[in-house]
Parts: sequence; C-alpha cells; structure tokens
Amino acid sequence: RGSDELLSGSVLSSPNSNMSSMVVTANGNDNKKFKGDDKMDGAPSRVLHIRKLPGEVTETEVIALGLPFGKVTNILMLKGKNQAFLELATEEAAITMVNYYSAVTPHLRNQPIYIQYSNHKELKTDNTLNQRAQAVLQAVTAVQASNAPISGTTVSESAVTPAQSPVLRIIIDNMYYPVTLDVLHQIFSKFGAVLKIITFTKNNQFQALLQFGDPVNAQQAKQALDGQNIYNACCTLRIDFSKLVNLNVKYNNDKSRDYTRPDLPSGDGQPTLDPAIAAAFAKETSLLAVPGALSPLAIPNAAAAAAAAAAGRVGMPGVSAGSNTVLLVSNLNEEMVTPQSLFTLFGVYGDVQRVKILYNKKDSALIQMADGNQSQLAMSHLNGQKMYGKIIRVTLSKHQTVQLPREGLDDQGLTKDFGNSPLHRFKKPGSKNFQNIFPPSATLHLSNIPPSVAEEDLRTLFANTGGTVKAFKFFQRDHKMALLQMSTVEEAIQALIDLHNYNLGESHHLRVSFSKSTI
Repeated sequence: RGSDELLSGSVLSSPNSNMSSMVVTANGNDNKKFKGDDKMDGAPSRVLHIRKLPGEVTETEVIALGLPFGKVTNILMLKGKNQAFLELATEEAAITMVNYYSAVTPHLRNQPIYIQYSNHKELKTDNTLNQRAQAVLQAVTAVQASNAPISGTTVSESAVTPAQSPVLRIIIDNMYYPVTLDVLHQIFSKFGAVLKIITFTKNNQFQALLQFGDPVNAQQAKQALDGQNIYNACCTLRIDFSKLVNLNVKYNNDKSRDYTRPDLPSGDGQPTLDPAIAAAFAKETSLLAVPGALSPLAIPNAAAAAAAAAAGRVGMPGVSAGSNTVLLVSNLNEEMVTPQSLFTLFGVYGDVQRVKILYNKKDSALIQMADGNQSQLAMSHLNGQKMYGKIIRVTLSKHQTVQLPREGLDDQGLTKDFGNSPLHRFKKPGSKNFQNIFPPSATLHLSNIPPSVAEEDLRTLFANTGGTVKAFKFFQRDHKMALLQMSTVEEAIQALIDLHNYNLGESHHLRVSFSKSTI
C-alpha cells in the first residue's frame, strides 16, 4: 500500500492499532537533498526518518528518543519540514527503536510523531550548517560517556537544562506501605511511555530514577504528581528532574527495568525474563481497579492490588482481585512433585488457594493464587527456576478457578484445597512479609528459631535436604533469626520446600524465605 493512505494521522493515533508499521513516509520532495524516503517499511538502516515533529521541538528532545536504544551518532533537523534524521551507532539499535515505537506511539510535546527507516545508510551532514545540532549531540554524548553516578551530581549542567531531561528522580517519604517498581510504572505511565526505571535506597530512603520517552511527559508527570500521596496520608512523592538524560539499565528485575529491552538478564544468576512475561511487562495490564483504596492516584492495576492488600484495604481474602489468578506450571518432575511442595514454593509469592496436578499430564499443574498480582509475582519470580532438577515453566492459565474433584471421587491426592491453610504468608494486612518478597536466591532467611537450637543443628538439618551449606550467620540482635547460604539457588529452593514450617520443637515451626542478602 502506498504511503498516501496513511498520511492522515488519525489512522495511527491509537497506540493499540495493530499496524505493523506506525511509520508514515515523507512525500519524497520535502527536501531535495534527502528525497526518496517514501517507501513504507524500508530495509533496516541505522538512519531513521522522523516525521510530523512539533514546530518548536529541540535537538535534545529528538536525540532523547534514540538514547534509550544506544548511542546517537548524528542528527539532522529539517525545521521547516517538521522532520529530522537521526543516526544511531548500530543497525541493531535502530531496529530495536523502530520495533519499540511500533508498539508504543512516540509523542513529543503531546503530538504523535512517526519513525521509520531511512533509505540513507548514514548521514552526511554539513557541519557548519548543523553546528547547533552537533554541539547538542556532543554535550549529550559527554553526559552518557561520563557514566555519571546515580546521584547525577557531576553531570555538567550545560548538557541538558534540567527541565528538558526525560528522567525524573523520585523520592518517597513516609513509606508506610511498600511501593514497587510496578506501582511506579503504573502511576507514571498515565503521562506517557515509561522506558526505564531504576530503584535504590539512599540515605535510608527509597528512591527511583524514571525515564520517559519524552521530556514533556516528564514535565507533566512532575507537575501533576509532586507532593501527592500514593496511598491515603502516606507514601508521598517528591519529584525532581534528574541531570541524567538517559539511564543505563543492566538487569530486568524487581529493582530495575528497561521496558525497551525485554531480553536483558535479571542478574544474580537468575534466568532472563521469559518472553511471555516480558510482553506482559510491556503491556499495560489493567487487571483491576481497587475502589477508593488509593487516594489521589487510583492505580488500575494488579500491582495496586498488592499494595492495597498490604494496606489492608482489599476486602475478602481468597476473592479474586485480578483476572488471572490461576497459573499453569509445566515441565515438573512428576516422580517428585506434590501439591504440598508447589503450595510451599509458590506460597513465597502469594497465598495459594488450590493446587491441581493434571491427571493425564502429571508434569503439569494448575495453581490458584489469592489475586492477580500474586500470580504475576509468582510467575515473574519462578518461571525458569529449577525444581527437583527440572527447569519449570510458569504461565498464566486461561482457567478462572481450579475445580475440586466431585465429592466421593478419588483423584489420588492430585488436587488439594489450601484455602484455610494457617501457612498463608500474606493474609495479615500490612504484614512484614509484603516487604520481604525476593527472587529465589542461594541465601535463605530463617526465623522462629527456638533458643535451644544451635548453628550445628541447622547446618545438619539443611545439609540433609541434599545440598551443601556454604555459610551461616545468626542475626546479632535476635537469635530467633539467621541467614543460611546453600551452594546454588536450586539447592535453596529444595531446602525451602522441605523445611519451611519444619517443627523444631518447643512449638516452634521454622519459617524459611529467600533473602536479598549474602553472607
């Protein structure tokens, strides 16, 4: 199809329009020197043709579009034509950028713009005419190269005036309930495409750096959200522009995420994100709205459910709060797996209601969690982990509930209802457990240890699960708690399954969870 039918921007205004190509081409005569970019999906090139730019847009804003995807090596602004050419260092970077913006319509100053491959394989610009653009490019590149520390204090002010940065620095005051990366993504996405988030703790305060695709969105988000509370009377957002213009995210996990690169590893020897989960991250999953729970910033998403559940404002436990509460787990070790072992492992990330190992396919099971957020959490943390020697796959099931067998029907103990289990970790609103949800790790956190149990007893107990205990440390202030390190994540998973709720005598049942610390 020719480009003309697409020139009316309306066809493309919806970010969800399933058009393989969000890109519309120039008429070819817009600029004599750069004519001929008039085919729809040209062959990939590291030079990109950007159209329909707002009149007052700056070089910095156009460069910022490309920065999340890699180094920008050249730019040519055709101001009179509302177009620009942007050259990236590699073709891969350009392909990633075009693919990303075909799913998320890029906006500059609230206007949709169109990006496509140029016919040109490189930009040859007249540097005297293009001096301003080159200066901006050099300044931005200098900021990138300096790999400034997270505080961003050393970055030269001249590179980008703070108001133009697409990156916000967010501090959360009175963090009475946990605020996750997903909650931040949900809140800030209302103002535009969020490309990257890094969270960290500094001066005992939870902070985040969040990068929009467009500095104008950052400005709007700052104006709207600075000083607002995420929940009633707590978790106050304090927002400033960062001096950084681009964030460099190495891992996709619960501390940092690059939504433009779902292929990044999760660090700490964790498996990379499953493509299905990566896609789920990229999609705005509006699973539920918690009525009235979240004061000025009603977050219509499962992430909010967790936070609201933590805040004790979601009604009946066990009532599905999201659309997908049921997980399908496959590639299980059918000789070893039991409903109880799945209940214990998945129970680290939510309150497991029911487990059914499939009668005709015993290497697969359905697991029903208390709400959609818990199933997302369990999926993102456990997909790709090893359980009983096999790498398990965790996806969202199309089933809404797990059916119990009909009364009097023997299903060989393959289905179990855990709805009234005393072992649910997240039943109590505001429980500390909400703040201690970590990916599987070789180091385990042990609690509820009676005074009579010594380090040697615990080392022996854990070695008996078939692994090697590498290190052990009681908490100084409190001998009821300890950290114990196995030699691999798989061994730690096994030990948690075997020993969580183990009776140590004196009516003390051992509590085991994954730790973010190492010994």
